[in-house]
Amino acid sequence: MSGSAAPLTRAFPGLRPAPGLAEAVAAPPYDVVSLEEARALSAGRPWSFLHVSRPEIDLPDGTDPYDPAVYRKGAETFRGMREAGVLKVDAGPRYYVYRLVQGGHSQTGVVLAASVAAYESGRILRHELTRPQKEDDRVRHIEALGAQTGPVFLTHRKHAGIDRLVSSVLAQAPEVDFTGVDGVRHTLWVVAEPERLVEFGAAFEAVGRLYIADGHHRSAAAARLARAHRAAGGAADAPSLYFLAVAFPDDQMRILAYHRVVADLGGLGPEAFLQRLGEGFEVQPSSSPVTPAAPGEWGLFLGQGWFRLRARGGSLSAGDPVSRLDVSVLSDRVLGPILGIEDLRRDPRIDFVGGIRGLGELERRVRSGEMAAAFALHPTQLSDLMAVADAGLMMPPKSTWFEPKLADGLVSHLL
Repeated sequence: MSGSAAPLTRAFPGLRPAPGLAEAVAAPPYDVVSLEEARALSAGRPWSFLHVSRPEIDLPDGTDPYDPAVYRKGAETFRGMREAGVLKVDAGPRYYVYRLVQGGHSQTGVVLAASVAAYESGRILRHELTRPQKEDDRVRHIEALGAQTGPVFLTHRKHAGIDRLVSSVLAQAPEVDFTGVDGVRHTLWVVAEPERLVEFGAAFEAVGRLYIADGHHRSAAAARLARAHRAAGGAADAPSLYFLAVAFPDDQMRILAYHRVVADLGGLGPEAFLQRLGEGFEVQPSSSPVTPAAPGEWGLFLGQGWFRLRARGGSLSAGDPVSRLDVSVLSDRVLGPILGIEDLRRDPRIDFVGGIRGLGELERRVRSGEMAAAFALHPTQLSDLMAVADAGLMMPPKSTWFEPKLADGLVSHLL
């Protein structure tokens, strides 16, 4: 099937918690909690989906997360939840409308099966490269379960047709409505009427393009499995030619900053480091933590306190959509030339802190002695993400942190 012939999305029979069990099953995404956090969150919760997505929590301490036993354990737990009736498959194809509310922020999207052919042909656009080990991990996880359980987070430009359909669904009673342990409220409506399914499919075709906000490894893994399916002569409309996703309109998305912490100052002392920074930035001491107010501004925390950095050399708006990003400027002017950190994916001297954890986490990492310095960034704008993807370019790793996070376990896609 060619990319042009494949529908962008389709409905599918979701595997979902039985009535009344969604709150007991739903869990944070596998990749936003540490092993210790996963163990704490799942304690006393035998049906928590963390037992499927992070199976090493049920294996001996020190188990390699990529050990075959981990995938076997996840598959065993997943099968057990189905056999116990905790998870049940819907009777036919469905779209699902999914609303998340975190504090004063609300966003409503559509759970769907997104076309791998559309991903391969550039109708579903990415903006980040993947790491082979993490991609392999997702392939093995999907193969072991025979299902995609972690949705890819997609966005699209606001579209009146989709808005109208979603609004009509919201007027009905939801099937799932609960507040998770993290304070995020999750509400799910099920769309089953055949004519409505056709309307949703047509509305997404009219959108034309979807953008991966989060989930590049999951979508890349799905594409690998789809290629293997086609190479084996599998059915042209098989579930494995699609991947589980939730698509939100761009005007409802919320991006937080993704900060950087570094383990050393590249052989420089604090004063020499500040002097080097002064060649490319205005450096101003600050008596309080620095939250960058606009693009072109950064916060820096060293052991002795906070500094506000502003780039010298005029506007940063010139150049391609990648080089003008704050994350790129920091890499090109500081991390690479001063600290010698060229490969952000593999250099162990750098780590990343999601904006949801706050500036206090940056201070903690430095004060503990684990890290030497922390850089607070202004959030990347969604328009920048789309411009990078439209240009066929890639952003530096860890450029965006989306909140709220989608729950694992609410809807899974069986292959």
